[in-house]
Amino acid sequence: MAFHGWKWLLLLGRQNTLAKVWRSRRGGPSLCWKRCCHWSRGKSLDPEVRAFLEENTEVTNSGHLTPEIRLRLLTPRCRFWREKPDLWPYGDPFWAIYWPGGQALSRYILDNPHVVKGRSVLDLGSGCGATAIAAVMSGASQVLANDIDPIAGMAMILNCELNHLNPFPITIKNIINSEAGNWDLIVLGDMFYDEQLADGLHHWLQKCIRTHQTEVLIGDPGRHQFLSHSIHSQLHKVIEYSLPENTRQENYGLTSSIVWSYQPSNSLDN
Repeated sequence: MAFHGWKWLLLLGRQNTLAKVWRSRRGGPSLCWKRCCHWSRGKSLDPEVRAFLEENTEVTNSGHLTPEIRLRLLTPRCRFWREKPDLWPYGDPFWAIYWPGGQALSRYILDNPHVVKGRSVLDLGSGCGATAIAAVMSGASQVLANDIDPIAGMAMILNCELNHLNPFPITIKNIINSEAGNWDLIVLGDMFYDEQLADGLHHWLQKCIRTHQTEVLIGDPGRHQFLSHSIHSQLHKVIEYSLPENTRQENYGLTSSIVWSYQPSNSLDN
């Protein structure tokens, strides 16, 4: 099965598995910047994993909305674009795809650095780390990247190196449903692909906003699960980007991606 078929599984069936993992890994008590870090500045990567990721991904800055950012991704020139998915030795590599919601968020931050400048930023479901990288490039005072896949954390460090940045703190805990962290801004892209997970995100983000007046930006290319969720009535459209042709082809006809500002009503029951 080619990676085209593998990606189709990621987009449809296997995302349900990831959603179950997000839902099952309950967050603990409130996390501070230092205590939650599994990787941070000066932390070395497992040499075997580093070598595997470097051998089986391609460094690219083309075909997406942010040519300023270089990333290690799976491309048609990579071995596992063609290999059977089961031969990949780690969990499904969601992090190796630059999803369109994350692209829109990263583009918006790079074009509008005042959104993050001097602020603390949580990149939830960070994947390849592009949006966290964009926040660092744009002057955020603190950046925490969060993804439940430990391989994603390692890939983020490699991507920081590619962009000549010191690695930002990374946590692989599921912090959804934990106590609301005190961040100035939470960004999340492409996370609304499962109704139950979307419900959990909805209520946790509400809690963060009401407890700490956190600003929330969401990136999504218009997937049905996102457009049909009740959260959509509480969003304000910030900007819409036309997706590059390569991204369109890889996302089965999606042509644009939107950044939304989440502005919930006063009722916790929404």
